[in-house]
Amino acid sequence: MREIDEIKARLDIVEVVRRYVELRPVSGRWMGPCPFHQETKPSFSVNPEEGFYYCFGCQAAGDVIDFYMRVNGLDFREALEHLASEVGVTLQSTPASGATDETRQRRRRALEMHEAAQDFYRHCLGRATGEHARAYLQKRGLSAEVVNAFGVGVSPDSWNSLKNHLQSRGFSAEEALDAGLLAKSDKASRLYDRFRNRLMFPIQDMAGRIIAFGARLLEGEGPKYLNSSESEIYKKGEHLYGLSQARASMAKTRRALLTEGYVDVISMHQFGYADSCGVLGTALTSNQVRRLTGLAHTVDLVFDGDEAGRKAALRSAEMILTQGAACRVVELPEGEDVDSVLQNSGREGFEACLANASDGLTFCVQRLTSQASPKEILDWTAGFLKGLADESLRAYYIPRLADGFGLAEAELRRSAFQVVAKKTSRDVAPQPREAVGPRDEDDRAERAFLAFAICYPESIATFEKEGLDQVLASTWSQKLWDAMRRGNEAEILHELDEQSKRFWVRCRLEKTGCEDVGASTSEMCEILRRRLAERNKQKHQDELRRLEASGDASACRRLLESFTETLGRDDE
Repeated sequence: MREIDEIKARLDIVEVVRRYVELRPVSGRWMGPCPFHQETKPSFSVNPEEGFYYCFGCQAAGDVIDFYMRVNGLDFREALEHLASEVGVTLQSTPASGATDETRQRRRRALEMHEAAQDFYRHCLGRATGEHARAYLQKRGLSAEVVNAFGVGVSPDSWNSLKNHLQSRGFSAEEALDAGLLAKSDKASRLYDRFRNRLMFPIQDMAGRIIAFGARLLEGEGPKYLNSSESEIYKKGEHLYGLSQARASMAKTRRALLTEGYVDVISMHQFGYADSCGVLGTALTSNQVRRLTGLAHTVDLVFDGDEAGRKAALRSAEMILTQGAACRVVELPEGEDVDSVLQNSGREGFEACLANASDGLTFCVQRLTSQASPKEILDWTAGFLKGLADESLRAYYIPRLADGFGLAEAELRRSAFQVVAKKTSRDVAPQPREAVGPRDEDDRAERAFLAFAICYPESIATFEKEGLDQVLASTWSQKLWDAMRRGNEAEILHELDEQSKRFWVRCRLEKTGCEDVGASTSEMCEILRRRLAERNKQKHQDELRRLEASGDASACRRLLESFTETLGRDDE
């Protein structure tokens, strides 16, 4: 995609990274503490000449777009749009998404409808129909400034007010239904406003665009809280309430305060905790954790001070810890939520709760020890170890779990080893230097060919002509080679999985000088031809043994003659 080349050409990766990381020059590179895992040592390397970053601690790797995407918790398209806007590049196509023009048109219309709905709800809040909503907000102690900053509105107690408003703006009722703003009755198939007589909280994506609504019932019958249904622009489990407003503060404090309710988030911002956001009525997901940890080193859970809140804190702490992030649990007084603490005791009262926050793992261990049976503790521990996103985390957690639960560390290590053995696959991409385990000759050869092609892309066409794909036995190497043959260098990183991406970047960062690339390519091709000949020889021998076992003498003779002829050609 031409636009990616243009965006990267206009960006200085060092300047972009320095917005989030304190870097200092070291031997032609820039080094600093990694923003993606907790540490103070400068293991994070930025190479401006190659345009890549690499962490020697957690192995995070990529280009400037990948960095911006990860540190801000964006998906690829969102990051591309932000950076394109920053450097003045107009995006004409949608890379790495497979979206058709029709899909992009639906998404654009859905975003425009949500913007129109937001204007309508905010307008209603200031009119007579919003009087009871304004009284509720005042009772909750929320200022007009923070209410306005979060775009809070109200939906009238009417079946068709929003539908009529959207139709007056040129949107059809069917479009609004698909976007999740209208609903349909089961019997009459009548379309009507999904939200009625509710306080409306707009949900934004990381680009600040309104993609959904959370709604609190003000009076009457119905569920207390109602969220938008999934649509072309909104997927449950991917977004967090208030994250768009909190992201700048999180990037500075490197902390995320995660709470449960819409009003809780707004109240925390009002009291100066601008690094706060909230879950959206569902259990915390790995996608949400990745978004948070792209912005913050530590996630502080601030859930309600009741049994339901403590259960939610246990589940969320487990999710965050297994993703390799740091976590604390802020326990509130019995029966209170963070809004009530702030309104009744101010910042001083909440700061006291923060000062007594428990480490996430300590909280999990203490809660399970006090309430769970021995079998439940063992099951939870096994599930925790199995759920770890990075196998290297087991070495960190096993002694802590053993000590906390009073379990035998050796037994935990055996259990963890069994988990690793089940999950380990021959298709896992190896690292350029440190192998995860013993590597056979074929695997080393695969890595050597791929590493050379990564460092010297001009060799790719020659390797392809010589049949490199025929000697690549593992799935990871075949996928990497296919991406290298297909794509342009600016886009390839965004097609690779994390392990192949690390392999790619590390090869480029550790590239050594080659006096004569053409001569080295020829030498590599000679090795490749010998390996192909050896493979063909082995294939003939295997087939000959099979035919001998079957007793087919004539077929054996023909194969032997073909084999001899092939050997003669190979010796020429």
